[in-house]
Amino acid sequence: MASIMEGPLSKWTNVMKGWQYRWFVLDYNAGLLSYYTSKDKMMRGSRRGCVRLRGAVIGIDDEDDSTFTITVDQKTFHFQARDADEREKWIHALEETILRHTLQLQGLDSGFVPSVQDFDKKLTEADAYLQILIEQLKSMVESIKHCIVLLQIAKSTINPVDAVYQPSPLEPVVISTMPSQTVLPPEPAQLCKSEQRPSSLPVGPVLATLGHHQTPTPNSTGSGHSPPTSSLTSPSHVNLSPNTVPEFSYSSSEDEFYDADEFHQSSSSPKRLIDSSGSASVLTHSSSGNSLKRPDTTESLNSSMSNGTSDADLFDSHDDRDDDGEAGSVEEHKSVIMHLLSQVRLGMDLTKVVLPTFILERRSLLEMYADFFAHPDLFVSISDQKDPRDRMVQVVKWYLSAFHAGRKGSVAKKPYNPILGEIFQCHWTLPNDTEENTELVSEGPVPGVSKNSVTFVAEQVSHHPPISAFYAECFNKKIQFNAHIWTKSKFLGMSIGVHNIGQGCVSCLDYDEHYILTFPNGYGRSILTVPWVELGGECNINCSKTGYSANIIFHTKPFYGGKKHRITAEIFSPNDKKSFCSIEGEWNGVMYAKYATGENTVFVDTKKLPIIKKKVRKLEDQNEYESRCLWKDVTFNLKIRDIDAATEAKHRLEERQRAEARERKEKEIQWETRLFHEDGECWVYDEPLLKRLGAAKH
Repeated sequence: MASIMEGPLSKWTNVMKGWQYRWFVLDYNAGLLSYYTSKDKMMRGSRRGCVRLRGAVIGIDDEDDSTFTITVDQKTFHFQARDADEREKWIHALEETILRHTLQLQGLDSGFVPSVQDFDKKLTEADAYLQILIEQLKSMVESIKHCIVLLQIAKSTINPVDAVYQPSPLEPVVISTMPSQTVLPPEPAQLCKSEQRPSSLPVGPVLATLGHHQTPTPNSTGSGHSPPTSSLTSPSHVNLSPNTVPEFSYSSSEDEFYDADEFHQSSSSPKRLIDSSGSASVLTHSSSGNSLKRPDTTESLNSSMSNGTSDADLFDSHDDRDDDGEAGSVEEHKSVIMHLLSQVRLGMDLTKVVLPTFILERRSLLEMYADFFAHPDLFVSISDQKDPRDRMVQVVKWYLSAFHAGRKGSVAKKPYNPILGEIFQCHWTLPNDTEENTELVSEGPVPGVSKNSVTFVAEQVSHHPPISAFYAECFNKKIQFNAHIWTKSKFLGMSIGVHNIGQGCVSCLDYDEHYILTFPNGYGRSILTVPWVELGGECNINCSKTGYSANIIFHTKPFYGGKKHRITAEIFSPNDKKSFCSIEGEWNGVMYAKYATGENTVFVDTKKLPIIKKKVRKLEDQNEYESRCLWKDVTFNLKIRDIDAATEAKHRLEERQRAEARERKEKEIQWETRLFHEDGECWVYDEPLLKRLGAAKH
């Protein structure tokens, strides 16, 4: 490729609070992206700023096909191309440049021999930093004098003449912040040794600068008091030659936008929890030796229910996340994250990428899908509505309340990837339903529970591609829900996107109504610091019989301002282009509805909605292929923070699945699902309530 690429891009700046046109020049040999206010200024060598690409990370937003970011030196620069094709050209050129200069840093590019020109550049750069250091030392001397005076005042206050001063317990203690010491930039050789950057797209400066040397970190908004930083200032204050490659990226304006707060290190990290003796009893791997073949699932599930026992004897409402200490960040595992990022490229499908065990959530993805029914009373009340318009409104209300319960705590974690044939079952007891002296169901997802309960079952029906199917019902309310989701993950630089491909169907059997709905995409943001989850994308709910429909948009947070977790929704009557109800708010907070009649009301307040805990059959009563039984070793070791043992247990399960797949391939045996079957592009529960009620009539 050419040694230099140039062209126009827009760059976000807080000075003008918007995008500004800039002329960019990518120097492949120097590893530098310089920008100018115009092409004419570029010809005259009047550089506005530059981005050092060694160790940089490129990020893209899956919801916007023209913008991208470059993260380096604890700063994130935001750029906008004319269209997706232009962005692709720049990203390709930038990736090649980043790769080359990162390999040089690791000493892997043995063919590179520094020239006299390279030496001159380094000499000029060193001289510039020397001048900066001299100026900083002058100001530091004045600061030291000031500190000496403060210390003398403090000394005379604590030990006054002819007396001993002792502050009272109620008197506040004032701690004076001392000036930070000057930190010289390390030599290139030291940087190479300490940063240990991986190949491909690394995250070197973001991680290595924490704890090794400090870089100038102005306030991201350019206003207010800046936090204490290193006494080294930005090279932007020195008139360097345009051909000089600075040690740090800079902008001519301290108000230029970049995200600094995302990289502030957490003040604490989780400690490994284990008893004082240093030992822990580890759950042993199942010794039954049975492979994950399709048994008579209904019979085996029914046989695990004991007759004459109470609900409390059979089921456990404990959630393994209830006693989960908040992880806070992934600081202690950054080397693993760096290695992982070195193996992937932008837009790469992460389906087959093995993620580190420490980010796991201690439950299967199948169990996470059960959180859609954390408010089962909202779900069953759909069938209580007498008017089709009210039923559509109630479907939307249940749908919008179904996402917040899946996130427990502020730190995002990843659930276990379900094993092929894995099953998860549970049920919910509705409020004010004691389940005493009530008729029990003999069939369905969870036999032997009250007909007033909401029962749920999920199965991993495919491994490649990863497809999960799940089903829920309430017998007495004559309502059921069937869904399947194919999770397709993608690497986006500083985040991970998960596309939830599939659909669900709410069926009100008394009215013969079926509401088809789709699911939003999920995004794991800030994967290098404190990960968090947001939802994004447009979803729809449609009922073909009544003609009512709803359009719901999950808004991702824009990088310049805006709120997290926003949703907007519109509900339409049949054949109407104007909605009769508009909804807005946050999907994990409060959502407000405005009706065409002028009525304004709280639609859903997830902060006040009580989460009803699901009930799961106790571990000792579960079959081998049920989620909590399958993953018990991994869950236990994650709970005691024994990451190595958890990784080994996870590896055993994965190897077992691979061995069974090889055996089926050799014997040309097709995998048979347990509880669901494929119907066109959908996966349908074998014995839904609709089918059972129809059979009972005949």
